[in-house]
Amino acid sequence: MIEQFPGCLSRRNFLALAGLGAAATVAGCSRGGGAGPAPTAVGPDSTAVQAAEQARRANIGTGNTVTASLRARPTRIDLGGVQVDTWAYNDRIPGREIRLRRGDLLRAELTNDLPAESTIHWHGVALRNDMDGVPGLTQPAVAPNNPFTYEFLAPDAGTHWLHPHVGMQFDRGLYAPVIVEDPAEGADYDLETVVVLDDWLDGVAGGSPDQQLDALRRNGMPMSGMGMDHGGMNGMDMGAQTDPANPLGDDTGDVQYPYYLINGTLGADPFTVRARPGQRVRLRIINAGADTAFRLAVGGHQLTVTHSDGYPVQPVTGSSLLIGMGERFDAIVTLGDGVFPLVASAEGKQGQGFAVIRTGAGGRLDPAIRPAELDAPPITGLALRSREEVRLDLRNPDRVHDLLLGMDMSGYRWTINGATYDEHTPLEIAQGQRVRLRFVNQTMMFHPMHLHGHTFQVVDGQGAGPRKDTTLVLPNQTVEVDLDADNPGQWLVHCHNLYHGEAGMMTTLSYTE
Repeated sequence: MIEQFPGCLSRRNFLALAGLGAAATVAGCSRGGGAGPAPTAVGPDSTAVQAAEQARRANIGTGNTVTASLRARPTRIDLGGVQVDTWAYNDRIPGREIRLRRGDLLRAELTNDLPAESTIHWHGVALRNDMDGVPGLTQPAVAPNNPFTYEFLAPDAGTHWLHPHVGMQFDRGLYAPVIVEDPAEGADYDLETVVVLDDWLDGVAGGSPDQQLDALRRNGMPMSGMGMDHGGMNGMDMGAQTDPANPLGDDTGDVQYPYYLINGTLGADPFTVRARPGQRVRLRIINAGADTAFRLAVGGHQLTVTHSDGYPVQPVTGSSLLIGMGERFDAIVTLGDGVFPLVASAEGKQGQGFAVIRTGAGGRLDPAIRPAELDAPPITGLALRSREEVRLDLRNPDRVHDLLLGMDMSGYRWTINGATYDEHTPLEIAQGQRVRLRFVNQTMMFHPMHLHGHTFQVVDGQGAGPRKDTTLVLPNQTVEVDLDADNPGQWLVHCHNLYHGEAGMMTTLSYTE
């Protein structure tokens, strides 16, 4: 169906319809000084989306069909000595890992037993648009007491995860790892373990993420997090100097959490990796936190980072790793003999997640232990370089979009190009284009910017920046990324600080015809 909207209004209304399957145009709007109709938005259930999925199946080949069942419901969870009432998948935090191989078909049924609508977003998977889980844009939300089946080909290997894209739901317990294996990998490690980091407040002293967001909207920014726009500061170069000991700046979040978890548990009852001395363990690290970046280290060991957001990078070895919300890193550690702390320190906050790696004899470790490795300047995603086989070909962009990241000082209102999501203007692109996104941070807070349905390459002037789908944009700095427009539909771009996103810092990348 085609809906016509008279006048030159914001296109957010027709995009909502396009997200539910309508192809929409805006009649009578001028574009670039010329008269004429706006182009047609490519809807999530369009023939272009269906053709892209068929092309994936033809190019990659369809492997096995992997099934999963996710029942979202209220439940009581033991975090390791602390009981909380929250929402989770199948009464577990994190939810049960979904593991498949590149080219496999995933068929996952969501059963919504929550007292609210919900969806699943498959974070990091370049899947078909109508399976992306953004209500009002790619699918209707799944109503309470209803099921929905997600089915798509997994085209790219990597460490990914799933979570809802409705309100504050993933700051509860609704998340799980999604591991897409590359059959060609495995020669450089002996075992692997998934490490999911989280900041936790739900069900503690009767609080909830929704109440926390309401308090921020009511009271405004905390004094330590003013996030102010400095007017003429239009973003500095990506390579501008930062303090190695404080790479995110002075303002590292809006919420002080009572607990930090590794794989759903506190340090009082820590998650434990059991291995043998000399083994090489691949850590698949996921930051599922809503407002917290983590600095991760293994006491007495070095980390060699091999992948970022699922894509291989030139290996970098260091003492610690900084991981923003929504980012994933794979790192290999060659293990010594004994008992060692795996610590995820909440960057710029008080507290840490704690786990244990045990390869030999040794007593119980103090969960408050702080490995000396955390004091070294951390490896960051922006410092990495992609491996040659996954780099984009050198090509000038066909289209450039600026995304100005801002904050309205009159309240807790975060913006892209001066607008919140409910009033945004979509960023138009076309199939086959090389698109450059310029994230210009005009605030004093860092923002982990995430793009759905694609990976991009960070622009470093030499065509070798890391391939990612989530990148940190530091205070008053600019990060440029390039992507190939090869996955048609309507795609969300947003800050993966959940509080910033829900307060408006979201927009859409809109394929048009």
